[in-house]
Parts: sequence; structure tokens; C-alpha cells
Amino acid sequence: MQALQLTAINQLTVVDVPAPVPAAGEAVIRLQAAALNHRDLWIKLGQYAGLKYPAQPGSDGAGVVTALGAGVEAAWLGREVVINPSFGWGPSEATQGSEFSILGLPRAGTLAQQIAVPVAQLAAKPAHLSWNEAAALPLAGLTAYRALFARAHLRAGEKVLISGVGGGVALFALQFALAQGAEVWVTSSSPDKIARAVGLGAQGGFDYTVDGWTTHVAARVPGGGFDVIVDSAGGVGFEHLIDLAAPGGRIVLFGATRGNPPLLPMRKVFWRNISLLGTTMGSPADWRAMMEFVALHRTVPVVSDVFPLSHAGEAFDLMERGGQFGKIVITP
Repeated sequence: MQALQLTAINQLTVVDVPAPVPAAGEAVIRLQAAALNHRDLWIKLGQYAGLKYPAQPGSDGAGVVTALGAGVEAAWLGREVVINPSFGWGPSEATQGSEFSILGLPRAGTLAQQIAVPVAQLAAKPAHLSWNEAAALPLAGLTAYRALFARAHLRAGEKVLISGVGGGVALFALQFALAQGAEVWVTSSSPDKIARAVGLGAQGGFDYTVDGWTTHVAARVPGGGFDVIVDSAGGVGFEHLIDLAAPGGRIVLFGATRGNPPLLPMRKVFWRNISLLGTTMGSPADWRAMMEFVALHRTVPVVSDVFPLSHAGEAFDLMERGGQFGKIVITP
């Protein structure tokens, strides 16, 4: 079969490799579509811990079960499935355990024609989704779901601010929060992405590159202050999010693409009872709840662009320059 291999930093090649053979408890999936995450880009750039070459990246995938390992019920054969990329979460709902890993490193990932995974990682493909949409769902959808519901405990009617709209997790957070009945606002450096977010149901947005952008919030957001803020950037400007949080607000963080904040106004945090909540991926229970939520609300992932496996390098380039709005899908 063909697979995308990373042989050194920034060296991606489509190669012929042996087809996977399922171990006991595993199934082989003939992938119909896969999708990129920023994790894959960081692996390509050599910025991910535990990287060994050659590596086969890819955390998101959907396809058809074609072979079964020992102990797997025959009824799985031929099923259309999506893959949960969160492996070995552990016994606690509060946090992942020491055996936790994400599909695509160290285990061979989904940027290939076939993959073998434990059958426990599989869920039925939502009937209302195409293959490309289903492949776009797993990692980003799971991350957004846990951030909003398991960590921030979002309730209907609350005000939500989502930073950096356009990326996969941010867009799922927008869609999930709207489905929950929240009032959602966004930030971006791109007026076009803000406009597209409004088209999906956001109340409005703010260009965080404009000096003094936070002063416009009080004038535009009735009541001022956000009950829940979702952020993956950190870095310079993070203190503005604390200023924008309502008393008792929750700021949930799933990344730090801009590094650590140089300033953390502790007095504002404790005096206003603001919660800073870290989150990573999600547990099996989060996964099941997310899949049920998507089916109930008929959520359709936003697919930005689709590339064949032979043009995977172009897909990575698009992500590196931040040109996507939604998920980048690769069809193997």
C-alpha cells in the first residue's frame, strides 16, 4: 500500500510499505479520507517530542473495516467507521494517564491507504456525514467537545469567545457552542474568517491585531464579559482574555502556539473568581458523548480543502501558512 512517510525534518515522501496485519483485538481500516491537525505540522517541522524516523503521521481518519484480528466479532467486517485518535487515556476522567498517546506518533498514522487499530478505537461513521466530513471530525471535534463541556461546563444562554477562528478545534467549538444554545463571538487576524464565522452563526468578531481591540467588546457585546473563553494561543495578549472574562468566567486552554504569556494578572484572576482550565484531547466517555452530540445536532464539520495523498506536501504548506478555514482533508 501507499503511505506518507516523514524521513527527516520537512522531508515528506509517498512510499510503498507493507499492508498492515491486524493483531489480536485489532481491525484493518481501508481509509477513505484522512485529515491534518497542527500536530502533524509540528511533527513535520521536528517540533514534537519523541519523534523518530521514518514516521507516518496522521491522527484523523474514516474508512471501511476490511480485516479482523483474533477475538474481534465478525460483525465488524464491512462497517463504515471513524477512528478515535485518543489512545490509552487511563482510568481517570479528570486527566489522561501515563500510557496516553495520540494516533500518528509513535504508532503509524492515517496518512496511508490502510491502518490497523484496536477495534475499541472505532465508532460508526455518522450517517449524515460524507467521508471527508467524517475524517475531519475526530481529533479536533474531541478536543473542542471536552474543552466546552467536560472542562468549562458550558450552559445554554452563556456568552462564549473563541480565539483564532478558522482552525479545526476553534470551528468545532463554534459549532458545538451554538448547538448548545450559547451566544458565540470570535477573534481572528482575518476579517474574511470572521465574516465566515458569522455566516456559521457567530454574533460577530474582533481583529486581535488592531490596537485596542478589546475596548470595542463592551460596546458590541450586551452585558460585557464572556462566561467561557476558548484559547489555543497564549503568548502576548493572553492577559486581554482575562480582562474579557466575566466574573466567575472560565478560560479553557488547549494549546500555546504563541508561547507562554509574559504577564498573568493574578489579582484579577482571584478577585474575579476566574478559572483557568487546561484540557487535552478527551477520554473514551468524552468520545462517545461527542459522537452522540454530533449525531443529535447533525453537526457537519467544515472542510477547507481536499488533496490527494500524492499532493500531501501542498496540504501541509497550506496549514503552515494558516490559509485554511476548517479542516484540511487528504484522500488516500
